[in-house]
Amino acid sequence: MTITKEGEVKKQIKAILDKAGVYYFMPSGNGYGRSGIPDFVCCVRGKFLAIEAKARNLQPTAIQARELSRIIAHEGTGIYINAENIHELPLFLEATFNHTSLLDK
Repeated sequence: MTITKEGEVKKQIKAILDKAGVYYFMPSGNGYGRSGIPDFVCCVRGKFLAIEAKARNLQPTAIQARELSRIIAHEGTGIYINAENIHELPLFLEATFNHTSLLDK
């Protein structure tokens, strides 16, 4: 089985979240849920974070962007990560959630 470019981004996100000790799960897209749900649903120091993963420099679809906007409107944090900005995820966790455990590991 070949890992897609998006699959590689997801693998890197998992590694970063695991290293930071962030609680997360990946909702399965089995056709019974709502379209556009982000790839990662996380809890960081008691705060809600949703992450949409994309390959290369791609951006979320309109439906995915709508879901991220809805999360933000409800005072959660919704972001998208792609291959070009994944290096910013640890810094984002530290700055946004005061999550300093990444600095210690």
